[in-house]
Amino acid sequence: MTMVTKDGDAVIPAGRFKAQCLALLDDVNRTHRSVTITKRGKPVARLVPIAEAKQETAFGFLSGHVIEEGDIVSSTGERWEAEDG
Repeated sequence: MTMVTKDGDAVIPAGRFKAQCLALLDDVNRTHRSVTITKRGKPVARLVPIAEAKQETAFGFLSGHVIEEGDIVSSTGERWEAEDG
């Protein structure tokens, strides 16, 4: 027997959850409503939908994490052994 609470979430006994686990997972994913699982009438677990992760792009990923140290292109004036040929 499945009961529905006033907020629209389902409450089912553990035995029924065991028998219908995969179907309940699909239902939670589709409806975004949680399912409370009970054992002997007492709630023991809750199956809840996962909030969808926002699509992240590479653009701006390091924004606020890079420290500017000044001009990194111009010569420092220091001679390198490779320049001596």
